[in-house]
Amino acid sequence: MAGLRLGPLLRYADGSTATVWVEASRPCTAEVRCPDGAQGSARTFQVAGHHYALVPVSGLAPGTARSYEVFLDGTRVWPLPDSPFPPSVIRTPGEDDGLRVAFGSCRWAAAPADGHDRVGPDALDTLAARIAADPEGERPDVLLLLGDQVYADETSEATQRWLAARRDLSDPPGKEVADYEEYTRLYYESWLDPEVRWLLSTVPSCMIFDDHDVIDDWNTSASWLADMRATPWWRERLLSGLMSYWVHQHLGNLSPAELAADPLYATVRETPDGTDAVRAFACRADSDPASVRWSYRRDFGRVRLLMVDTRAARVLDEDSRAMLDPGEADWLREEALDAPGTCDHLLIGTSLPWLLPHLVHDAEVWNAALCRGEKGARWARFGEDLRRGADLEHWAAFPASFAALTELIAEAGSGPGAPATVCVLSGDVHHAYIAEPQWPDRTPDARVVQLTCSPVHNSIPLSIRLGFRFGWSAVARALGRSFARHARSPRPPVKWRKTGGPWFGNQLMTLTLSGRSARLRLEQAQDADGGGTRLTTVTESELAP
Repeated sequence: MAGLRLGPLLRYADGSTATVWVEASRPCTAEVRCPDGAQGSARTFQVAGHHYALVPVSGLAPGTARSYEVFLDGTRVWPLPDSPFPPSVIRTPGEDDGLRVAFGSCRWAAAPADGHDRVGPDALDTLAARIAADPEGERPDVLLLLGDQVYADETSEATQRWLAARRDLSDPPGKEVADYEEYTRLYYESWLDPEVRWLLSTVPSCMIFDDHDVIDDWNTSASWLADMRATPWWRERLLSGLMSYWVHQHLGNLSPAELAADPLYATVRETPDGTDAVRAFACRADSDPASVRWSYRRDFGRVRLLMVDTRAARVLDEDSRAMLDPGEADWLREEALDAPGTCDHLLIGTSLPWLLPHLVHDAEVWNAALCRGEKGARWARFGEDLRRGADLEHWAAFPASFAALTELIAEAGSGPGAPATVCVLSGDVHHAYIAEPQWPDRTPDARVVQLTCSPVHNSIPLSIRLGFRFGWSAVARALGRSFARHARSPRPPVKWRKTGGPWFGNQLMTLTLSGRSARLRLEQAQDADGGGTRLTTVTESELAP
């Protein structure tokens, strides 16, 4: 009899359809059934000995909420027996419904062995507990996970014991994951957490990778990549990371129509074992990143979300260095400017912040100039060492891409058909803040904000707290300009100021969008009196009335 190994995850949901992702213990037919007759089924496909299905659910109606059950070969496997949680539901938005978008990044999933969580309460666990306690109360309509869903290079003690049982940890990559099977261990550790498992079964999710999904500072530079490719374990690690991401995260980002048009998805469903096809796809993504698109668009009524790949789509050659390859940049531009007047809010999800503290921004621009050789070979070598050591690889480290994104945001936010807001949603930097730009030659019609929120569950070293507080200061801004003058770097094409934060903690931001109005709330997970955890509101603000 087939068992449910992982999931269900409610991924895509619109007014009439949804998709539910599962992993089963053997080949089978997975079904999703709702009490009123809405349903769907799919045969599992196989990758590396694991069996998955993405079940399309049809027969839904806008503005409704339906409980659902999951069956494998006719046997009910979800809800779990004696589950303490309410039934999982598929909520479909109505035409005039508002939209709540919760987002964050950087979730280290290790469960505390002794009940004491050394990095503090998990914001996703805490959100799940709040929703479960009041199923009819407020909940996100969609959860955006903006990178570092798993940490391939920072494994828990429990995972290290599991790794040691299958290979010698004295051999590279040591305590880091090495292959597809070890990646599945990370997803089990993360998604079998009871609260998170239930949360992901009842709140639709959109995901994109960041560096730790593969390795810290993934694709920092051409020199970095050459060094990694020279190691004997890197190729298997990268291919396994891309393969497991395609299976566990990317497929669920797509609509049923996009899935139906995806040739790789058709191939793996039609063959007894799709491993070779998915591996060939990952090889192609490695050798020719421009041949694969991980970015995607989702529309929620009049809210448009563009989730942007800022890792695999990079151009690393120093003479043409870019955050996005030309095809990816063209895609982003076309989607951002598509059909003016048809969206009230434009959300750009990029794991890496566009607007950083001024000192960090100027240091990255200065470093990029050094690495291009503008101060000679010795400075270039110093710049590369510094780039790797200080993680100088955000948008500012790709100055032409920063300028192009800045211009695109201003253009998308201007004109008679402009949205009410353009929000750049990011994570990565283990704190939260709000930054607002000001263009010297124009004032967009839209309210433009950079909203950065991380971590969901991770450590926040004192160096980060002190460094980012200082990074926003007037003294730091003056120091940053001295870096820029040394490299003769032009001033950035936009000015910006911090209007909220920095805030440090395990946290989530929520955007509440209704018509052309927008409100933002930041909540942190904290220990509650008498045990348990709670989400405490740190700040609320109105972005658009």
